[in-house]
Amino acid sequence: MHKVEDLIIWKKSIELAKAVYLVCEKLPQNEKFGLVSQIKRSVISIPSNIAEGAGRNSNKEFLRFLSIANGSSYELMTQIVLCVELNLIQQSEILEIVKLINEIQKMNYAFHQKFKSNI
Repeated sequence: MHKVEDLIIWKKSIELAKAVYLVCEKLPQNEKFGLVSQIKRSVISIPSNIAEGAGRNSNKEFLRFLSIANGSSYELMTQIVLCVELNLIQQSEILEIVKLINEIQKMNYAFHQKFKSNI
């Protein structure tokens, strides 16, 4: 079991969620139940799965939830890029978000490498 509050990957994913929620406020109202809803589900999935995995009793289970969080990060990246491609937001508005997503993905990969050898 890992103390989630001590995990930098979890802290970064909370930071990411806050940034994404702020960007979602700028998206058109008619996307509220479409793309915005999906973006919010994806971004919330990342810290939620990290937390759930951290609360499990084995590194194997932790890795499984980290994998789910990683999938959600790729899903989020796709949705954010789509917003730019649809001209719903500007590229400049997502630079920090993309940076955080990439950082979280790298941290996730590092966790996998660390725990894979211990399973």
